[in-house]
Amino acid sequence: MYASVNWLNEYLDPPAAADEQAALLTRAGFPLEGRQDFPNGDIQQDFEMTSNRGDCVCHVGLAREIAAISGRTLKLPKPNPKVSGSQASEVIKVTNNEPKACPRYTARVIRGLKVGPSPKWLADRLTAINQIPRNNLVDATNYVLFELGQPTHVFDLAKLQGSKIIVRKANKDEPFLPIGEGEKSVKLSAQDLVIADANRAVAIAGVKGGAETAVTDTTTDIVIEAATFNRVMVRNTSRRHNIASDSSYRFERGVHAGQVDNAAERLAELILELCGGELCEGVVVDGDPIPDSIAVSMRPQRCRKILGVEISTDQMLKWLEALEFQPTVDGDVIKCLAPIYRFDIEREIDLIEEVSRMFGHDNIPVTETMQIRIAPPQSIQLARQAIANALVGMGFVETITHSLISDKAAEPFVPRETATLRVDDDRAKAEPVLRPSIIPSLLRIRRHNRDNGVQDLKLFESASTFGTKDGGHYENFRIAMTADIDDGSEGIRSMRGVVNRLAEVLLGPEISVEVEPCSNTAWLQPGAIVKINGKAMGVMGLLSREVATQFDLDSAIAVAELDLPELYKNYPPEREAHALATFPAVERDISAIVGEKLAWAEIDVVVNKLNIQLLEAIEFVTTFRGKQIGAGKKSVTLRLRFRAQDRTLTHEDVDVQFEQVINALKSQLKAEIRK
Repeated sequence: MYASVNWLNEYLDPPAAADEQAALLTRAGFPLEGRQDFPNGDIQQDFEMTSNRGDCVCHVGLAREIAAISGRTLKLPKPNPKVSGSQASEVIKVTNNEPKACPRYTARVIRGLKVGPSPKWLADRLTAINQIPRNNLVDATNYVLFELGQPTHVFDLAKLQGSKIIVRKANKDEPFLPIGEGEKSVKLSAQDLVIADANRAVAIAGVKGGAETAVTDTTTDIVIEAATFNRVMVRNTSRRHNIASDSSYRFERGVHAGQVDNAAERLAELILELCGGELCEGVVVDGDPIPDSIAVSMRPQRCRKILGVEISTDQMLKWLEALEFQPTVDGDVIKCLAPIYRFDIEREIDLIEEVSRMFGHDNIPVTETMQIRIAPPQSIQLARQAIANALVGMGFVETITHSLISDKAAEPFVPRETATLRVDDDRAKAEPVLRPSIIPSLLRIRRHNRDNGVQDLKLFESASTFGTKDGGHYENFRIAMTADIDDGSEGIRSMRGVVNRLAEVLLGPEISVEVEPCSNTAWLQPGAIVKINGKAMGVMGLLSREVATQFDLDSAIAVAELDLPELYKNYPPEREAHALATFPAVERDISAIVGEKLAWAEIDVVVNKLNIQLLEAIEFVTTFRGKQIGAGKKSVTLRLRFRAQDRTLTHEDVDVQFEQVINALKSQLKAEIRK
């Protein structure tokens, strides 16, 4: 913010030289960024402003900080404009239809004024902060803006149709011509808040006045607008239309409803002094009641402990009093009421920061060494690293991609009964959707690598996916994988092996992984639901040809997207150590011809239910399809492993058990045993 040294000294007793002002404000948290000397003896200084200190984007705000730190007296303007006209409510009507967006709107009327050049003192003040003097009326509004930080506006009363002011939302595509040379008409959005007369929008609330009701050299009667608007709404409107102003800059940082009346009276008094005229009786107001100040408490001992400095409670009280916090002591607690203009004060630590600023951050001792305790890695971190290590060990490459994608890329991956979550930002026009799946991001990376000559690539990424459902939005952290394959069935089987391995890493070897075919995931053909210990944890399968074509990929790709991060918090799994087998095992293979739709899980269940003696394990070996097997059938090879704990088995020892399994497959599954 640009500040004039002479202007600041109007509010300080005794005055402070430029260098002292700069030093004190830097200590308060507003470092000096530049300086310019003027021929008339004034000095312009540019101070860095933080977004949470809207109270200091004006001369009174900066003077308040200087006075509090240096012990000077702060001299505030005390406006008392003389009223001599009729009732303002008889001249103008105000209707506020949006009190949440405009908590307080006030209108005052001055009649019979004369617009002309500004006096030298006013022109010098504005010139010193890089403002261009216009006329006594416009310059008065700018003076109050940079003096108190309260934006105001003046309408030409004769140009307000219907003698009405209405605070409302804009109509879709409603035209509006901003004030200023070279400005072009814009089409408003239904999300914009406007100030309107009986028939049209005459200002964008908090952002810009309109050309159609602007004051001119012939203006004699005016309406003074002083109001406050929702800062998020002002920020969004300003960016939506790419229109910014000194007013929007301040409204975006917060203007309290309790500040409005004092600034309006100051402006009215200044206009009467500069332009003459008569101020009508009363103020026309509409909006919500002015909210109370926020009560905040601070423990002096806590403050001393955090700062590491022995500051007396009396000194803390003096500083907080100088900052207008109205402190009182209640036992071992200092109770304060945050000034209405201090939007940044909400908690005890905020008051501690105020004490630190007054003491001087540079005066707080800093030790050269400090004791720290390094916390062990958390379960979630260990699990993520273990999963990443396992995938890299299986030939996968990790990616990090942006969470925003295009509508076209997102469309196939939107789950049923949900919708996409979008970003309302001009910078995200081409890719405004927060991705519903990680797969499209991996496919884009795959295409880029293909175009650069990289073949046979496996990718994975852990990231969030987003969407909306039942009126609210959700975010799920997932892991996704893609792998180039030559054969569909073999590729899916390979991806199934990857899923099994990841589940084992997280939960240990005694894990149950089931894969159930599903047809409701359009981007998978075929696709399946992955269940771990009976709970659905995601999907896997072969990427559909339509989606592959959309991403300009011509190879078959196996994919999986899982909610494995749900299991991270229980990592690492508990594992039991078992003694190695003392005696060797006997293994026998069986090749059974069964129906194409018969799942391996059904074979596994049949064999395990037999409770075969000496049977240690049953394992899947392979599946074969061919002319010799017949249409609609497949040959499934399983391996039976037998072992005794007290001796070495012979093949004759397991013949009977082997026949039991064969008979069960024939009788229960109608299987034909291949020779």
